[in-house]
Amino acid sequence: MLQDMTGVDPKSIPTNDQKVMSLFNSSKALGCDLSFLNCKTGALGLPEFGTKFVRGMLEQTHPKSFNELVIISGLSHGTDVYLGNAETLIKSGTCTLQQVIGCRDDIMVYLIEKGLPNKDAFDIMECVRKGKSPKVFPQKGYVELMKKHNVPQWYIDSCLKIKYMFPKAHAAAYVMMAFRIAWFKIHYPVEFYIAYFTVRADLFDAALMTHGVETVRNEMRKLNMKSEKMSANEKSLYTILEICLEMYERGITFLPVDLYKSHARKFQKVGDAILPPLNAFAGVGD
Repeated sequence: MLQDMTGVDPKSIPTNDQKVMSLFNSSKALGCDLSFLNCKTGALGLPEFGTKFVRGMLEQTHPKSFNELVIISGLSHGTDVYLGNAETLIKSGTCTLQQVIGCRDDIMVYLIEKGLPNKDAFDIMECVRKGKSPKVFPQKGYVELMKKHNVPQWYIDSCLKIKYMFPKAHAAAYVMMAFRIAWFKIHYPVEFYIAYFTVRADLFDAALMTHGVETVRNEMRKLNMKSEKMSANEKSLYTILEICLEMYERGITFLPVDLYKSHARKFQKVGDAILPPLNAFAGVGD
């Protein structure tokens, strides 16, 4: 959708653009301060990085390179890989983000570098990624083998906690996608929000979102009062409201839905503003 609107081929976007990289640490490149949203990064609306959980990870780890984003993507998609495991190790200074186990491939490569036989390194990786290490390690004597090759205790303990691990290629594909979309977010802001709202249009509510900052904030306050009792739809709506506020903060506004100019389903760019479609009203179908 972004390619159709801008004519830019996403595959031509460089994945080492420092301005884009800065979005994973602060919202400065967007020209606005999002601290009023409890958001210290510019990652809102980026696939795999815009959720509250991953934004929290970004704020704790301050990634500076593409490789570190791949590690974060691996950590966020594994089970018992980050919370109570890598997070604690990074916080306590036991190791850095670069040293933690992020993706399953890291285990095999690290153990081979430590001098373990290739087959053992592969088998240990397979066993950890499937969450079988507490059972298999004692049977095969893997702990002793790792200790013999000077693998630190924290690394062994970390392996024993993991229930499921992401493959590195999968994490890299996710990061490439997020990075390309982040590039559009900086260089083509109006198109970025149009694409985002179009994809999320089933939960877009023009009656709420096109009436300025205060209406959006009031709705967010109402949802915040529910806190833990929010339904899945309300949580998704809250995320869209955050994006709305960010958009307003960047000086982009909505035009009122127009019976004659609005498209049935597509958001449109009019100058530096966005014209919502007719189906942007809750309850109005195609």
